[in-house]
Amino acid sequence: MAIGLASAIALLVVTATVLLHYELLRGTSRLIPLLAIPPRTRIIVVIGGAFVAHLLEITLYALVFWSMQDHLGLGTVAGRLEGGALDFFYFSTANFTTLGVGDLYATGPMRIVASIQSLNGLVLIGWSASFTYLALARSWELHR
Repeated sequence: MAIGLASAIALLVVTATVLLHYELLRGTSRLIPLLAIPPRTRIIVVIGGAFVAHLLEITLYALVFWSMQDHLGLGTVAGRLEGGALDFFYFSTANFTTLGVGDLYATGPMRIVASIQSLNGLVLIGWSASFTYLALARSWELHR
C-alpha cells in the first residue's frame, strides 16, 4: 500500500514539474522578443527563466518530502540533519541535480520518490540545456 502511494506521488510530482517547466520555458520564450535589450543580454533572461523553473521544481519536491515525512508517514530524510526546512530543500537539490552527496538520504517508501526525482531532474536539466541552445542560436542570428 505504501509503495503504491509513493509511486502515485512520484507520478503526480513528475507530471507537475513537467507542466511547470513547459509553462515557464514557454513564457520565457514569449518574453524574449518583447524585450528591448541587446542580444547578448537576452541569454541572461533565458538562463534566469530556466533557473527559476528548476528552483520551483526543487521546492515542490522538498514540500513533497516534508509532507511524506511529517504528514503521511512514508519515510524520512535521514543523515546529518540540521533540523529545519533547509534539510528538505538541500536534499531535494542534491537529488534533482543527481549530485547525490549522501550526507542526507531517504528511508522507506520515500526512496521511490527520491530516485524518480533524480531521473526527472536529469530530463528537465537536459530540456533547459536544449532550450538555452535554441535561444542562443536565435540570438546569434541577430548578430549578423
